Amino acid sequence: MTRADTAAQGGLEQVAGPDRVASLTGIRAVAALLVVATHAAYTTGKYIEGYFGLVCSRLEMGVPIFFVLSGFLLFRPWVKSLATGGSDPSIRRYAWHRFRRIVPAYVVTVLIAYAIYHFRTAGPNPGHTWYGLLRNITLTQIYTFNYLFGYLHQGLTQMWSLAVETAFYVVLPLLAYVLLVVVCRRQWRPKRMLVGIGGLALISPAWLVMVHLTTSVPNGARLWLPTYLIWFLAGMSLTVLQAMGVRCYAFVALPLAVICYFIASTPLAGQPTTSPLGLSQALYKAVLYAAISALAVAPLVLGDQGWYFRFLATRPMVWLGEISYEIFLIHLITMEFAMVYVMRDHVYTGSMPGLFLATMVVTIPLAWLLHRFTKVRESRA
Repeated sequence: MTRADTAAQGGLEQVAGPDRVASLTGIRAVAALLVVATHAAYTTGKYIEGYFGLVCSRLEMGVPIFFVLSGFLLFRPWVKSLATGGSDPSIRRYAWHRFRRIVPAYVVTVLIAYAIYHFRTAGPNPGHTWYGLLRNITLTQIYTFNYLFGYLHQGLTQMWSLAVETAFYVVLPLLAYVLLVVVCRRQWRPKRMLVGIGGLALISPAWLVMVHLTTSVPNGARLWLPTYLIWFLAGMSLTVLQAMGVRCYAFVALPLAVICYFIASTPLAGQPTTSPLGLSQALYKAVLYAAISALAVAPLVLGDQGWYFRFLATRPMVWLGEISYEIFLIHLITMEFAMVYVMRDHVYTGSMPGLFLATMVVTIPLAWLLHRFTKVRESRA
């Protein structure tokens, strides 16, 4: 084994220790809390309050953090196989693990949402049909000409991002093949692999140009994987950097992330919507979000063991991180009940912090139960 191989193997093994895994679980909690917070801001009408509204809307940053984590964790076995000369990961095992991790809790959530909103009216609900149920339960609801008026369902509006996530699961083996075989020729060439990842990242801006300038493309295409591929690729690049032994420290990365966040909170990245209407705004948002989420994760996987690392590895953060997926799944349903029965406010009114806290009080025990009864033993990301 060469010196480069030894360094690569050592870098890959950094993340195997319990503390390192704990910190990555802890940042999942942060991502989930950010998603709940941005929806609390929207529900209480804060999005329209000028710059403060834009800052609140950008709390959706939790989604790209989840995507960066997926790119980092799921690409690791392929990088390790190349760096150490081992065999490629089993596609069948990879697919089965992804299915077992995502599907059980998701299917339960979808069925509960359809049962609840069959007896409860809460605004327009075009997805509440048998075909809408089929689309939502198979995570194909975003593949339509007009998602907002097609298969959008109350309590499940955040699931567009899970549809994007599962699409990434499907294409990741192909991306790995391109990078390992086509780009690197089955040799450990990390710099060449980073160049290849950079090349693939151009898919996102190219896609955004097409969907904004071509009228024949479905409106829902702005929510498809190519728009967000750059975020997953940011995580994949962290895997390569880790194998190279690159270091990144929180005292540098986090201030840069905060600066980028407040830049993204200007009209430069568009209005407080998931998909900006303007092309330049969509491009700025995609790139800034990739940078912010990568900077938030980088210190945890590139050797920093300071306060940021230790905080995210604490028991409360790890515990919340373990149920973060379930919090993400059910929080819009519980938020609506918290708004009506706890806060007793009308939509687009009330206190954002109050609704956030009330939602978390209701959501956490239910998320734990969902996690407890759908968890698959010995499943690894």
